[in-house]
Amino acid sequence: MDPSAREAAYCKLVDDDDAPRAQFIPDAERRGTPTRGVSRFWAPPGFYRWATMFLTVLCLVLLIILIAVASRSPPAVSSSSAAAALAVSSTAAAPAVSSAAASPVTSTAAPPVTSTAAPPVTTTAAPPSGCPKNWLLFQGSCYSVSRQNANWKDSQQRCAKDGGHLAIVLTPEAQGFLWDLLPRGHWNSYWIGLSDKDTEDEWTWVDGTPLVESFWEDGEPNNHIDEDCVYIVKTMKTERVAVKSWYDAPCDMYLPFICQKFLGPTPTTAITTTPH
Repeated sequence: MDPSAREAAYCKLVDDDDAPRAQFIPDAERRGTPTRGVSRFWAPPGFYRWATMFLTVLCLVLLIILIAVASRSPPAVSSSSAAAALAVSSTAAAPAVSSAAASPVTSTAAPPVTSTAAPPVTTTAAPPSGCPKNWLLFQGSCYSVSRQNANWKDSQQRCAKDGGHLAIVLTPEAQGFLWDLLPRGHWNSYWIGLSDKDTEDEWTWVDGTPLVESFWEDGEPNNHIDEDCVYIVKTMKTERVAVKSWYDAPCDMYLPFICQKFLGPTPTTAITTTPH
């Protein structure tokens, strides 16, 4: 059979629905060799080529659209919108700026140390808490009435040995205080710290200050026999008073004496210390 007659016979067999399927089993199945199933989809000639071209064009269009969207510039912002945004940002920043200005800045840096030496400080020493034993306190001073006898110079040295000096009497109150300390007797006399032994009739106290207020007996001082030192006397006569009880006498007479110790430095003297 020629090839054209064989192809016609094969097509007739395929188109015949009533033909049993066994007639169309390929020789390979008949021999027991497995074969792939034959697809029932039929594509016209050139289908795949047109489908490929269509998908290629679609991809190109999509790519062009994406590029155009990506390269598109952002929309312009109107001047009114920009001004409103600027105002909002300025209002939000204002509290922070004001609070920062109101808050003081605390510096932890140590202050600079200057090498300038501190000036001397003048201080007055605090007075002791009280007078020594057997000394009596009056107006910031301690007084002691000695029962021993000495001349005026030695009396002053003994008072100085105890940290004091012969009594300096500046006020009627101090004079009355000393007067009350002395016992009455025939002629009870006691050295005080007044003399004119350096210059006649220029009476000065042992601290160098001049006499201002005095309590001389009537007719005193008289410098009867080179009398340059002063004592206070208290006798049995009640008419004798405190404000008239001073006498001048020779400085080498031996008499008891009255010592005075000021509680602290003298008012005109200050202790100057320099801090280290």
